[in-house]
Amino acid sequence: MQNNKIFTDWLNKKKSNKKSLAVLIDPDKSNEKHLSVLCAKAKNQLIDYFFVGGSLLTTNNLDLVISYLKINSDIPVVLFPGNTMQVNLKADGILFLSLISGRNSELLIGKHVEVAPLLHSSSLEIISTGYMLIESGKPTSVAYISNTNPIPSNKAEIAVSTALAGEMLGLKSIYLEAGSGAERSVPLEMVAAVKSKTSAPLIVGGGINTVEKALEICKSGADIIVIGTKIERDHSFIDKLAKAIHQEKSII
Repeated sequence: MQNNKIFTDWLNKKKSNKKSLAVLIDPDKSNEKHLSVLCAKAKNQLIDYFFVGGSLLTTNNLDLVISYLKINSDIPVVLFPGNTMQVNLKADGILFLSLISGRNSELLIGKHVEVAPLLHSSSLEIISTGYMLIESGKPTSVAYISNTNPIPSNKAEIAVSTALAGEMLGLKSIYLEAGSGAERSVPLEMVAAVKSKTSAPLIVGGGINTVEKALEICKSGADIIVIGTKIERDHSFIDKLAKAIHQEKSII
C-alpha cells in the first residue's frame, strides 16, 4: 500500500520553512566506501534524503546501492530515474519525473504509461514531479539523453510559466535542474521567481559546489537542495553544507 510519508514530510518542513539536503547518488560512481561514509553522515542527521539514479547507467549497481542504503541507514531512499529501467521496489519512493521543460512526449507522458502498472501495484511512494532543465553553461548528460533543450538561464518568465503549468496539471513538486557537474547553478532570480508564483515544494540541483551558493539558493526559495558531483570528490562538504542549510530560512 502506498503512503505519503515522504511528501508529507516535505510539506511539513516547507510550512515551517525548514530546508532539506538530498544527496544524489549515481550508482555508476558509487562503491562501498563512498556509501559507508554517506550512511554514517545520515546517521548523524546531516542528510535528509537519498536520491538514487542517473541520466545513463552502465552498470548493474542500482539494486546493490539501494540495498546497502536500506540496510545501513534509516532515511528515505528516493528513486531519481533516468528511464524505466531504474525502477527498484526496494526504495521508499520515486520522483515520478515529467520533463515539462522539454517537448519530448516520451518523457512528458510516454515512459510513464509503460511503468504505471508496476508502480501502481508497488509500495513505492509516488511523488509526481515537474522536472525542468535550466541552461548551465555547457551541454549536460541529461539534456543530451533526453533530447530536449534547457530553458535559457536568463528567461525566468519561461521557467515560471512552465512551473505554473506543471502545478496546475497536479504535479506535487517542482525540480529545477542545471545538470550534473554544471558550470553554473540555477540563477537565484529564477529560483525566487518560481518560488513566488508556485506553492509546490521546490527542489533545486546542479552546479551547487559551495556552501555560499547553496545558502543563496535556499534564501531564494528552494526547499530541498540536491548535491551530487561535489561530494563524490569531497565528503567533508556535507558536514559544512548540512549545518548551514539546516539553519537557513527563506527570505521569500
